[in-house]
Amino acid sequence: MDHLHDHRCGNAAMHLHSRRGIVIALASAAVLSSRPVLADAGGSPDDQQFMRMALDEARQGDYAFGAVIVRDGQVLARGRNLGKTNDDPTAHGEMMAIRRFLADHGSAALRGTTLYTSGEPCVMCMGAIVWCGIGRLVFAASVSQIGAKMNQIMISSAEVAARSSFDPITITGGVLADQAVQLFDK
Repeated sequence: MDHLHDHRCGNAAMHLHSRRGIVIALASAAVLSSRPVLADAGGSPDDQQFMRMALDEARQGDYAFGAVIVRDGQVLARGRNLGKTNDDPTAHGEMMAIRRFLADHGSAALRGTTLYTSGEPCVMCMGAIVWCGIGRLVFAASVSQIGAKMNQIMISSAEVAARSSFDPITITGGVLADQAVQLFDK
């Protein structure tokens, strides 16, 4: 009987450490975070306009990831996934937009901008977004939506933001998500 109990408890412990359990725990931690995280599937008219530009970049990329960086209503940099083209696994849309921005404007000007992206940033890209001091992130398709279509590290941008103790960021997700998800089918 004790052996059966230990076996069941072991299975329960394994279940608690499953990928789904971890994702749920991380998402819960992000929601409880003091960071301002907004879930707004519609977005403002400006958000939709700039997201359409990010989706246009995504259509031209090796994978359906495109990004634009905006300040005061002006697009200052664009990027699309060029991982295959450049033989560079770090050439994600967000990273390309950040690199172009830095080349043209420098790092000080990046602080407080808004980055629009067709897909919720992976851990690498979200880390770069936080380190750069970008003030707002707006994404279309969520990590879970992307993960249903392709391999993805299942950690949300909110979780990365919640674990950084500097430069708060506002996150708006789901803007034109249906259009973005269609791009991941191609």
